[in-house]
Amino acid sequence: MKCLVLVEHEGGHLKDATLSAVTAASKLGEVHLLVAGQGVGAVANAAAKIAGVGKVHVADDAAYGHALAENVAPLAASLMAHHDAFVVPSTTTGKNVAPRVAALLDVMQISDILSVEGEDTFTRPIYAGNAIATVKSSDSKKVITVRGTAFEKAAAEGGSGTVEAVSAAGDQGLSSFVGAEIAASERPELTSAKIIVSAAVGASRAAVDAGYAPNDYQVGQTGKIVAPEVYIAIGISGAIQHLAGMKDSKLIVAINKDEDAPIFQVADLGLVGDLFKLVPELTEKL
Repeated sequence: MKCLVLVEHEGGHLKDATLSAVTAASKLGEVHLLVAGQGVGAVANAAAKIAGVGKVHVADDAAYGHALAENVAPLAASLMAHHDAFVVPSTTTGKNVAPRVAALLDVMQISDILSVEGEDTFTRPIYAGNAIATVKSSDSKKVITVRGTAFEKAAAEGGSGTVEAVSAAGDQGLSSFVGAEIAASERPELTSAKIIVSAAVGASRAAVDAGYAPNDYQVGQTGKIVAPEVYIAIGISGAIQHLAGMKDSKLIVAINKDEDAPIFQVADLGLVGDLFKLVPELTEKL
């Protein structure tokens, strides 16, 4: 079975989400990568070094310069003539491209998988992660999005894949890049951070909706799925939608004045009290 994994990259660097997708794809069979962009030679060479990668398909064209899904999807769909599965991370980019590829191939998408049970069988969360469904697909071509926190990252070095240029499908004329407003931050990207403090680096939907924190910081069912080494939830009650985005964290520390708050049901360490009193005390000791 041959898998085609979409490589996510920015500023000439691979994104960590790709490494988790490679691990998932390797459980299905041979792993090939797709690098689409403009001036992406360095990205392709880096992708070829990922452990377990056999081949890197490179489409270097202005049409892919801003990774518009309307242009990337037809390219990926055309390459699926020689592949059995299209695998992408469950990120904003992945979830934008995968449904289009599935539609072009006329197959069902298998979303947000947690494990690979066989070539056609997978597990995925439903009901905001409160239940895990085992799904089996009879489609000849699989289109799969991968929950990155459920798979170890493949080694970024040690591979020796071959790099092969592919003809670009070009601009489909369905959309155009107008501009981008990118928030600059010295902090690591939320999904790759080892320690997350919700209220500082991460936030609940309520905080985002109220304007206290930018959308990029939102953790939860409608935000980002994270699983850092340490997750510190300060003043977060633990609504089911928020828990869906962080309950796989290695160590969860909760601070809340309500001892019956749902967050304590998943916390490894819990501290009941007023955050405005406890947090300054903790900060002082650190």
